[in-house]
Amino acid sequence: MVTQPSIRKPAGSSGASTGRNAAVLAATAATVAVLLLYPTSTNRGTTQRRPGVVAPAGVVAAAPGASTGSTTGSTAGSGTGSSTTPVVVNGAAADTQYGPVQVQLQIVAGKITAATAIDYPQSGGRDREINSYAIPLLQQETVTAQSAQIDTVSGATFTSNGYVQSLQSALDAAHLK
Repeated sequence: MVTQPSIRKPAGSSGASTGRNAAVLAATAATVAVLLLYPTSTNRGTTQRRPGVVAPAGVVAAAPGASTGSTTGSTAGSGTGSSTTPVVVNGAAADTQYGPVQVQLQIVAGKITAATAIDYPQSGGRDREINSYAIPLLQQETVTAQSAQIDTVSGATFTSNGYVQSLQSALDAAHLK
């Protein structure tokens, strides 16, 4: 007859082992929950616009803090008088594969003095990386060219094309070329 060796357990070890296993399982679950709830976005707390939130297109208004003086009633690019009142014009948002792009122009006396991309793809890390160099180049080139005849930025073709489309919309709203 074959007898099986008996395994001896120390007294009270069954309860301690179960309690320890439960504690390890609870700690693991709590750690996973904390990791899943941890915010990983690097742009929290910034004052940038949220991607996809666009300003109304074609809005023409005096820039904040600008005096309206004797130039009321004239429109940007109309060529009447020597208006020195800054006018702000929003282009229509252009949808791209990665999200909308919208341009805002500041115009003084029929000249573009500032171009700002007020909305552009920035939800992913790659979007932020590409647009961190593309957007400033497009804005600078807009002021230099004084038109929508600007070059696209290599590696940011979708953003560049959306930018040019919104830029042309803003120029049309301001009655500029």
